[in-house]
Amino acid sequence: MPSGSLHSQQARHLLPTLVVLVTALAMLLHGPILQLPDYHRFADQRVWLGIPNAADVLSNLGFAIVGVYGMCLVWRERGNTALAQGRSGYTLFFAALLLTAFGSSWYHLAPDNARLVWDRLPIALACAGLLAAVWRETQNIHRGITVALAGFAILSVAWWRYTDLHGMGDLRPYLLLQLMPLLLIPLWQWQHRSPTLERQAFAVAIGLYVLAKVSELTDQAIFETLTILSGHTLKHLLAILASAVVAWSLARRLGFAARNNRMTVICT
Repeated sequence: MPSGSLHSQQARHLLPTLVVLVTALAMLLHGPILQLPDYHRFADQRVWLGIPNAADVLSNLGFAIVGVYGMCLVWRERGNTALAQGRSGYTLFFAALLLTAFGSSWYHLAPDNARLVWDRLPIALACAGLLAAVWRETQNIHRGITVALAGFAILSVAWWRYTDLHGMGDLRPYLLLQLMPLLLIPLWQWQHRSPTLERQAFAVAIGLYVLAKVSELTDQAIFETLTILSGHTLKHLLAILASAVVAWSLARRLGFAARNNRMTVICT
């Protein structure tokens, strides 16, 4: 193999690690990233059926639907060889989506930092689960990575809460964990030469999640423009749609693998 080609492959392999190191270093040098002072002041505070902040509370139902569907899919396809590497990660991802439905609803009923812990914790676990699933599928990393990333997710929220109680509220580890799937999953899929449709599905999911974060930051402006829907409610809906795209992509891939296995059995 020519030395230039070898160096190119080594650089390709090291790129995700470099991205993590550069991003983590940038956050470290930046210093503490604090929560916006009016974070809990959501635009849509309408009450419906006695439920305060009803739109932001009830829009979490979608997370439960996708979470239950995904968990059923992983359980049903537990013997599918195409799921062997990513099973623990996807299980964590879909279970965390279900927990997000409860945690986010609980938080939005009466928003404050104490309740926000139970909103952020399952979101962090969902990011960890998706990272672990794709990492194991594309890089054949040790299965213990799911536990390690779940531990980091818990610590990232614990760090924010600990520093919050001591007058700071540093979001850097939590934000790093949210950012990593957006950067690393496309790189891992590129390295692994994942099927085009699968890469496109994740690109759509990532795009939807970015739009969700933008909607979160423009909560009041969107509510003033649309009047029936606030930016934060739209964030929930876009994030649910992003997770549904991931679930659809997984279901399609597992169904394709199952059909191929049946054809192999028939032909032999």
